[in-house]
Amino acid sequence: MKQVLGRAEEDEKTAEEKITAEEKKIGERKSREGAEGVRQILVIRPCEPGREENRRLTGVLETALEGIAYREVTQVSELEETQILRSGPGLVLFALDLGRDGINLEYIRLLGWLRLHPAGLDGWVGGVVADADSDLYTKSAARELVFTANCSGCAFVGRPLVEGTRTLSNFSIVASNMGTNLDDAYVKSVRILAEQLMDSAENKRGRSRKEEGEPGRPRLLVLHASSHKNSNTYAVWNGVKSQLPGISVRELGLRNGTLSDCSGCPYKMCLHFGEQGSCFYGGVMVEDVYPAVREADAVLLLAPNYNDALSANLTAFINRLTALFRTTRFYDKQLFGIVVSGYSGSDLIAEQMIAALNMNKTFYLPGHFAMMETANQAGEAMALPGIEERMKKFAQVIRDSLLSEKSRWQS
Repeated sequence: MKQVLGRAEEDEKTAEEKITAEEKKIGERKSREGAEGVRQILVIRPCEPGREENRRLTGVLETALEGIAYREVTQVSELEETQILRSGPGLVLFALDLGRDGINLEYIRLLGWLRLHPAGLDGWVGGVVADADSDLYTKSAARELVFTANCSGCAFVGRPLVEGTRTLSNFSIVASNMGTNLDDAYVKSVRILAEQLMDSAENKRGRSRKEEGEPGRPRLLVLHASSHKNSNTYAVWNGVKSQLPGISVRELGLRNGTLSDCSGCPYKMCLHFGEQGSCFYGGVMVEDVYPAVREADAVLLLAPNYNDALSANLTAFINRLTALFRTTRFYDKQLFGIVVSGYSGSDLIAEQMIAALNMNKTFYLPGHFAMMETANQAGEAMALPGIEERMKKFAQVIRDSLLSEKSRWQS
């Protein structure tokens, strides 16, 4: 709840002003498909054959995207037949109709297509609108979609999800801050997301430090709670780190006893300490982690699978980050992860990172953001077939994201 209030009381206070400015831009944009000189958004809206149209979702998209060039695809077969994805890189807005039961068979086909095309969305940047006739399913479906599309190469802007639940009660605070009703808050939130996608095409994220006039190399902050001696996750990281020339790496260990979890201070108290760059509970989080996060261009979590969940210390880091988040947004900071599971479930850990840090805390999610391996015994990870090549490939992902001197969008 604290995180929701944080967004509502900070981000959404300015939402109405953003919409007003965006409405002024409408007259300057050429509308709908094929407008010359205007970057087009690809709207992938899986529609199950024979299913009644979701009129609310249709209306929201039509209104929110007014004045923005876009093309809508409703069947997975169209992705193959038109080869539209090969015209990328581009911008994609996934629009999910989850109905009452959270099931959309065409959406399931989309997941399958993405999983069989691990480079199908390389270079694309995306966002998600999830609509349901239920108060359930929107978050879990969107999290699964972002993970799957990211494994296919799609990057996602910070806070890429707009949810439309059955009652739209999730917009109650947002609507109050906007001075409008729930339905209008839904539309305006989708509009803000669409404009955020358009802004990403203009490369307001990801410019190199050289282009920004900032000295030094890109800074990568690596957070872990692992033992150096027997951790498979840390061993994989060492293999990746050795292939990151030109990047300044700082490692911080969050071992047991050094980091207390968030205790849920009242919002105003949390905001008070956040405005001072601090937290009521102080400690290593305030002394080391907050300054390091502020300075970093990207954060990489070393995340072994503990009981199909992030470790307690990494979870505490995410929770305690809320105080800094009150006054600092992370849209310009990238998120990476290395996950090692003893048996299975690395996708669950990666999805948790996406939900907490990309969807909630606004970190930008580069394509192929996570390296995921399965190893049980100490030292087993470094003996896996093909591990050297996969470490090399992941290091290349990090280098490409942090060292590119020109926007991929620039012609």
